[in-house]
Amino acid sequence: MSYKKFEIGQKKKIAIVAHDNKKTDLIEWVKFNKDLLAKHDLCATGTTGSLLELELGIEINKLQSGPLGGDQQLGAKIAEGEIDFMIFFWDPLEPHPHDPDVKALLRIAVVWNIPIACNRASADFMISSPLMTEEYQRFVPDYKSYRERLKK
Repeated sequence: MSYKKFEIGQKKKIAIVAHDNKKTDLIEWVKFNKDLLAKHDLCATGTTGSLLELELGIEINKLQSGPLGGDQQLGAKIAEGEIDFMIFFWDPLEPHPHDPDVKALLRIAVVWNIPIACNRASADFMISSPLMTEEYQRFVPDYKSYRERLKK
């Protein structure tokens, strides 16, 4: 399979999402990393974005709440190349009525080779990477043959 390169600039486009039981953890993590995160463009699903703006005073591009379509909006942004990586503190022990949307969001991030931090430890490793302050080339499979498979 061939690949296409996508440039990620020094200023990253970061999606931030948290399930209800993980919002407190996420807010604590974001407070600790506020100075670093303030240098990037932040996008979040509705409830999480509102909480982050209230707590931190940082402008957040807010989408719909996850169960109201925010997860799908975020997935569309990933597919359109508008997100460089995602911080998603999800709760694996709690059932969610919008679980198919959550799985679809994680799936689309993998399809488009978007790094995903799913807990505090992985988020710490991601944002402490030297790649946070550098440009980066993300390789994404060239889906041209997949798109054209029905035209033959």
